[in-house]
This record gives sequence, C-alpha cells and structure tokens, in this order.
Amino acid sequence: MRVMVIIKANKDTERGVMPDEKLLTEMGNFNEELVKAGVMLAGEGLYPSSKGKRVVFSGGKQTVLDGPFSETKELVAGFWILQVKSIEEALEWVKRMPSSDDTSEGVIEIRPIFETEDFNEDYSPEIRSREAEMAAELARRSLL
Repeated sequence: MRVMVIIKANKDTERGVMPDEKLLTEMGNFNEELVKAGVMLAGEGLYPSSKGKRVVFSGGKQTVLDGPFSETKELVAGFWILQVKSIEEALEWVKRMPSSDDTSEGVIEIRPIFETEDFNEDYSPEIRSREAEMAAELARRSLL
C-alpha cells in the first residue's frame, strides 16, 4: 500500500526557518534509509504558505487567495510518499524520523492513498484505461 506522510506546519516552518546542519544531516540519513529499504517513492519540503496561493471553489465560482494562510496547524510543511505493507509499518518509520530538539512541536499525519482496486463499479474500464495510460506516461517522464 502507498501512504502519504504529511508533515504539518508550525510557527517555525511558516516563518521560513530552515533546519540546522545537524537536522539536515539526520534527515538526509533517514531519507537514505527509506530509499535503501525500497520504501520511499517521493518526499519534499514545502515553502511557507506566504509563498503560496489557495483556490476556493464555491457556488460554481473560483476565488484565488494569496498566502500566508492562518491556522498554521492545518497547513502542510512537507510530505513523503511511502510504499509499505501496512499503515503500522509507515507508523514505525515515522516514529524513527529525526526532529530538531525536545522543545519543538510537530504533527505528522499518515494517510493511505487510494488505489485502483479501492473504487467500485463506477470506475469503468474506460476510466481505468485512461488512468493506466497516464501512469505509464508519468513513469516514462520520470526516466528522462
């Protein structure tokens, strides 16, 4: 199964505070472990919401909002996509993740990603075929 590990933003990430060299080294080592174990499919950190935009859809209209966005606890600072046997395995990996120090606060969320077999009969053969074609194109592009 694939899961998304969502690293929630905090006051420091929203202020654009970068990790120190020690944490960057530890995170690099952790990412290397994930890659060597064949677990990590992707992972990135995100700029603060002040550099982002939000599109709100309501009543058939779209409204574009410039960051920063309030409610820091609801924002995302980074993510991993992991290929694991279970959500419990993902949890074990996340529990090993380095953190900056004992005084910092952080929240990590782990959520399963829908797979084709999770959809019902409304996911027609035509839709499945289009999804397979797009997946093949994305795989081809990643090899370039």
